[in-house]
Amino acid sequence: MTGSPRIGRDVGRLGDICVLGACVLMLRGHRYRYLRTAAALASGVLAFPAAGHAADLPLKAPALKAVYDWTGLYIGAHAGYSRGSSGFALNDGAAIDGNGVFSGMIGGVQAGYNYRLNSGWLVGVEGDFSFPNYITSNSIVSFLGTPANTVIQQWDYTASLRGRVGYTSGPWLVYATGGFAWMGERYFDTPASGDQVPKILNTRPGWIAGAGIEYGFAPHWSARLEYLYSRFDGANVAFSTGAQYTSSSLDFQSVRVGLNRKVDWPGMPSYDPKSSLIDTESDRWEIHGQSTYLPQGYPSFPALYSGPNSLSPSTQAKATWSNSLFLNARLWDGGEVYYNPELLQGFGLNDTVGAAGFPNGEAQKSNFPYPHYNTSRLFVRQTFGFGGEQEELASGQLQLAQKVDVSRLTVQAGKFAVIDVFDGNAFAKDTRKDFMNWSLWAPGAFDYSADKVGLTYGVTAELNQKQWALRGGYFLMVAESNSNHFDTRVGERGQYAIELETRFSLLGQPGKLRTMGWVDSANMGSFRETLDNPALNLDIALTRRGRLKVGYVINLEQAITEDIGLFGRWSWNDGKTETLAFTDINRSLATGLSIKGTKWGRPDDVIGIGGAINAISQDYRDFLAAGGLGVLIGDGALNYRKERILEAYYAYSVNKNVTLTADYQLITNPAYNADRGPVSIFSGRLHAEF
Repeated sequence: MTGSPRIGRDVGRLGDICVLGACVLMLRGHRYRYLRTAAALASGVLAFPAAGHAADLPLKAPALKAVYDWTGLYIGAHAGYSRGSSGFALNDGAAIDGNGVFSGMIGGVQAGYNYRLNSGWLVGVEGDFSFPNYITSNSIVSFLGTPANTVIQQWDYTASLRGRVGYTSGPWLVYATGGFAWMGERYFDTPASGDQVPKILNTRPGWIAGAGIEYGFAPHWSARLEYLYSRFDGANVAFSTGAQYTSSSLDFQSVRVGLNRKVDWPGMPSYDPKSSLIDTESDRWEIHGQSTYLPQGYPSFPALYSGPNSLSPSTQAKATWSNSLFLNARLWDGGEVYYNPELLQGFGLNDTVGAAGFPNGEAQKSNFPYPHYNTSRLFVRQTFGFGGEQEELASGQLQLAQKVDVSRLTVQAGKFAVIDVFDGNAFAKDTRKDFMNWSLWAPGAFDYSADKVGLTYGVTAELNQKQWALRGGYFLMVAESNSNHFDTRVGERGQYAIELETRFSLLGQPGKLRTMGWVDSANMGSFRETLDNPALNLDIALTRRGRLKVGYVINLEQAITEDIGLFGRWSWNDGKTETLAFTDINRSLATGLSIKGTKWGRPDDVIGIGGAINAISQDYRDFLAAGGLGVLIGDGALNYRKERILEAYYAYSVNKNVTLTADYQLITNPAYNADRGPVSIFSGRLHAEF
């Protein structure tokens, strides 16, 4: 679960739409820095308005060209909002038809080539792919059912190859565009007979047209706002059940904001062999990115029986893939905005169920056969310095490089992951770099607020001093267990967390101890109430009401030498109510070592060895033994034993940007059941970042 997101119907849509608003605000706030010559008055760099001296921070780039050079190759990414409509019919002896509208956030990538004529006119060609939001309802085109069959139509991606014609004036471009388009989609039939019917994949051809405006705000960077309209041909799909599904032509509209980066090559006048594609050419903003491909599999293992949430005892392999950008900008002195769009694809082993300590930290709880867009983070941060000694904060995916007062207060609000702020650990924290198992990279018993991909909305405050830091936060909770919808009754529902971090030195090596307490106030079902009422038939949802869940985490990191680090976590919750967001653990002890490869001449390589012991409360044991189901576990019966996990990995540094990891995990008593397993899980991981 990628540090994770879960969005409400209203809160999620409004939060994602904020991406458009933030980008537009960023563009409006940029202004030109005038150069000495009159010709240079037409050029500038992207700069946010700032108070006082912050507005006059020096540029990274040397003097800019008088006019933005539009000619050349470019690559980029976009995000926006789409709306589609179509008519459809289902005939399986009974006939039914209807019309539907679908909408939601989209995101994707583009690449193209422009050529600017001396007259100022521009011609070009561009190709792009767009993907739907991760919320399933956003990609459902139609849904029709008869007594015999239920058919769902879902779109996976749209793509186009377009020509562009426009007129340039200095750094501005106004353009029209049009060309060919196609849409990838899939159809599912669920017959009343219960038979398994294979899904049907289909590609619709069509055409696309639109217009936009683009602004070159730095020598190699431009931002755009565009509108596109597509029409796709009709589709006819025949299922093996005899059901015939027909869809009329489909209209698809989108409004998108985009960011492009020009790519120079040797021989071009603007080519600079020392330049970097990620150089923002301004100290007002930074760009980072990452891509992580993580395949996993296991051989068959013994199991006396299996249930709805069991790991399949048969051989299995799955893979996840995440692609992320991190766009961070300085708004004013101490004020920053962070935007993290992601494309997520794949699913965990056995549909991300079967073990409380799940083996893939990149696996979320939504199945994405094609990439899905998500606004994983969009928040503002304000830092108030109190003077005195200062320290440098290094540039990172969620941190702008800057010098700040050691004594400071930092306030953050928006959409992000709870564990972005809480439960830091230098040796076991990042599933894209170190340990993969859920109960090693995070405290297993911390039922932190998150949607199905691990994110939430909240506000935090951190008071930092040289030897300690105190953090507190409030976060929206999901409306019900394991969902994407948030309960917006602020104050009545939510998660409250407080953490004290102390910093010390032991035998000349640095260490940190973090102690956290948390309370969930949410709509939760009770294990004991469900068991005590046989009429409920183990449906814990029927006992849901406003309840409290409490817990705590103790988190230690200690450097033993410059190359060896030790970590340990103990986490606990009361275990009376169902899991809301994370995983089915009520007690967890985890520890391990992180060893750099300096001794064998590979200082950037890392070996990790760790283990975890997970347990659940007596109420939860009784519920599972009776046949109940949790978020990730439930075999229909239970021969209870503590779940034990061993993980070892070797991360091989190919270069400073690319790491290749081999990982092995042994899970004994998966889902706390001695009648199943043990299971050996083998993983690879290819991670690249800039």
